[in-house]
Amino acid sequence: MSAHETDAATGADSSTTGDSKRWIALAIVMTAAFMDLVDATIVNIAIPSIEDDLGAGFGAIQWITAGYALAFAAGLITGGRLGDIYGRKRLFLLGTAGFTLASALCGFAANPEMLVASRLLQGAAAAMMVPQVLSIVHVTFPAHERGKVFGMFGAIVGLGAVSGPLLGALLTEWNIAGLEWRPIFLINLPVGLAALLLGRKYITESKAPKALRLDLVGVLLVTAALLLLIYPLTRGRELDWPLWGHLMMAASPVVFGLLVAYERYKTKKDGSPLVELSLFRVKSFAAGIAVQLTFGIVLGIFFLVWTLYMQIGLGWTALKAGLTGVPFSIAVSMAAGMSVQLLVPRFGRKVLQAGALTMAAGILLYFFAAGRYGAEISPWQMIPALVVMGLGMGLIVAPLTDAVLSEVPKEHAGSASGLINTTGQMGNAIGLGLVSVVFFGVIDDRGPARVPADVADAFTDAFRNSLGWAAVVLGAIFLVMFALPAKPKQHLEGGADDGAAAPVEKEPALAG
Repeated sequence: MSAHETDAATGADSSTTGDSKRWIALAIVMTAAFMDLVDATIVNIAIPSIEDDLGAGFGAIQWITAGYALAFAAGLITGGRLGDIYGRKRLFLLGTAGFTLASALCGFAANPEMLVASRLLQGAAAAMMVPQVLSIVHVTFPAHERGKVFGMFGAIVGLGAVSGPLLGALLTEWNIAGLEWRPIFLINLPVGLAALLLGRKYITESKAPKALRLDLVGVLLVTAALLLLIYPLTRGRELDWPLWGHLMMAASPVVFGLLVAYERYKTKKDGSPLVELSLFRVKSFAAGIAVQLTFGIVLGIFFLVWTLYMQIGLGWTALKAGLTGVPFSIAVSMAAGMSVQLLVPRFGRKVLQAGALTMAAGILLYFFAAGRYGAEISPWQMIPALVVMGLGMGLIVAPLTDAVLSEVPKEHAGSASGLINTTGQMGNAIGLGLVSVVFFGVIDDRGPARVPADVADAFTDAFRNSLGWAAVVLGAIFLVMFALPAKPKQHLEGGADDGAAAPVEKEPALAG
């Protein structure tokens, strides 16, 4: 399909492709995407400050991070469909307005419950805003310019990953106007308002003329299945693992089974299911979904326990912890760029497998360093492990989506992309819930800590236990990757047809 035909089919005003207005529109949607990426990575570093200021328990802390990921995951595909039906510009502006409002509510939260509720609202709003970004780019720019534009988007993703933790540390340490952690959310207000005002003027509206219908029952079932699993995982430890929690977790796979049955019925009824089950007949796609889910679990566990280990266990300031993470983020960005441009075209899936093994090696290096140096460990002694981990992660996150999509039929590329991203966010939410088991479970077994040295030892043991589990899961991911195609085929850009769901932005695995 030619660029002109693509624009016509999706309803974009083709004149925008010859107008400098499109570059302003690009800056607006990229800024909104950057705001979301930073917000996802900025929170972890401020968790100890939030805990002290609001008196939040560890269960509430998990929900501040997991709630966002859960709401984001549940709404991603629906957000893309709503953009197709009602207009991408309209949904982008609605999502941006909701995200900005939710950020204000987070910043002014008076208690942990209000902050958790506001984070849920923020995740739901992001699920409306984020899917429209690449869709707007796709219909605004002609095919010959999109490669350059998507390259710029990749740079924004890397910048968001690097700057989020550091910005969070600086804003927390500066304690602007005595607000402590609150500016990490309030900083979104001027950015969001500017995106709204400029977006109304410069973004061109577009729709998909043959958009699928909404599958609200599917959304409710997948959300219920996730809540049945994540809620008892998150609250179980605080409530001494009650019987109802085990019953809820046992019910989760049953509800997932109901989801599959309903989606089969919906496919036969009107051909517009939330989940395109036929995609799972493609071996590489099914394997890629498994990789995305388990990789999300690993990262959901690691980034939360890493923050708790450095700031509560070791007693480091937010700024010291944030600066320690910078080499990791830089390594991720460097390896991501190399993997897509140089390595994957030559070595195919071996690059992703090398990434899994490299990241596992970095985790094991960290495991031994934390055990050897104990409470006296310094940032310099962490950096070698963090750089190796970052290189491994970068080799995975950048090429994974293309590898998974390479054998998917063109007409399902949009919905498949949405499902990949949704699965990653689900994994992230599950991983955050599992922190109760792999991290806090070890601390509970150690008994109450009465002196700082006991706290440091308990948190170090819990951190090392979490790293051990993460290394085991990465070994499993390495084996599952054998089901990916040896060399991904050249997938048609924006391969979804007019009736498919809008392409969904690849959210970095750092999200939390």
